[in-house]
Amino acid sequence: MSGQEPELLVGLVSISDRASAGTYKDEGIPSLREWFGRALASPWRMESRLIPDERSLIEAALVDLVDNLGCHLVLTTGGTGPALRDVTPEATLAVADREMPGFGEQMRRISLEFVPTAILSRQVAVIRKQALIINLPGQPKSIRETLEGLKTAEGKSLVPGIFAAVPYCIDLIGGPYIETNEDVIKAFRPKSAIRAKPAA
Repeated sequence: MSGQEPELLVGLVSISDRASAGTYKDEGIPSLREWFGRALASPWRMESRLIPDERSLIEAALVDLVDNLGCHLVLTTGGTGPALRDVTPEATLAVADREMPGFGEQMRRISLEFVPTAILSRQVAVIRKQALIINLPGQPKSIRETLEGLKTAEGKSLVPGIFAAVPYCIDLIGGPYIETNEDVIKAFRPKSAIRAKPAA
């Protein structure tokens, strides 16, 4: 293989009527930026959007990030509950080529360890072209728990976080090879898909 691996381009979309109007400070994008800074060992950069709970605007943002900017991974926060203004899952499904239901199932499983209202979450994940799009919770603590999973005080995994499966999914849809900092999250790949680290 010649040339250098392309850097991962991550799209972050925070969906909130009040934050987009400036009523309060958005916490979703800063918490995701901080998490990726700790979790990723390979090169990456981000594009972010802060938009209200409007289905047409959410769809347009997702299409723009994937089709025009070439994001490999797009993460949304907010708008996934049963309230009338919560339309993120509908917008995400509307731009999808394929659904990836395991992500939503695992996110709810993690959140149910903390609150019974996790069953009200309608988060989905989909593939559009060569990009993975995932709806995350809105709160920074829940975002981190969803991505990393649950661990014992000694660091042993109790419930796997969803990001453990993201690098291999990106491999399978033709994106860059992602390496993680294993003290934050260990990416899981079949042995045949693990690349040897280049000699120093």
